[in-house]
Amino acid sequence: MRKADVMSRRILIINGHSADTSLCHALAHRYEEGAQTAGHEVRLVNLGLLAFDPVLRQGFSGTQSLEPDLQALQTSILWAQHLVLVYPTWWGGMPALLKGMIDRTFLPGFAFKYRSDSPFPEQLLKGRSAELLVTMDTPPWYYRWIYGNPGHWQMKRTILEFTGIRPVRIHSLGPVRSASDGKRQQWLALAHRLGKQAPVR
Repeated sequence: MRKADVMSRRILIINGHSADTSLCHALAHRYEEGAQTAGHEVRLVNLGLLAFDPVLRQGFSGTQSLEPDLQALQTSILWAQHLVLVYPTWWGGMPALLKGMIDRTFLPGFAFKYRSDSPFPEQLLKGRSAELLVTMDTPPWYYRWIYGNPGHWQMKRTILEFTGIRPVRIHSLGPVRSASDGKRQQWLALAHRLGKQAPVR
């Protein structure tokens, strides 16, 4: 068996920005190109193109049916060995579209399972790693040291690691609003390089 066959991984890229003209959109595609160059199997999902209600209307105890696009997304999450989430930071955290997708898909019985004998649930998504490419207008140093990385910790600790996904590597890209074309090209080159190096395990 060739080395490339041994190292090949199944990678799911989720673009959480709704605009197809966004930097996140370009970053997701550059990561995809890099991963494909390295011989990985890649699926790219643009959340802005999916048809689903982002509101979990009855909580985890409800009977809200999953739309076909979310059913397909759950299948891709189970298929993947490495998850890549690309999204902007708005108001200190992820966009509502991305949070809505998580609310609707990372459900009990799929991402975790409550246990009667423990306050901590069974983690159902173990065996997967994750990588976050997060854009922001706030300087990353300020977001970390002054704000405390609130959105990063929510995604890493209380969502991904909560369901068993680890390690989780985070890349903060910013400030975007004042970035030169040259800086943006550096970020796109980084996304391509990260795709070639994936996964993080």
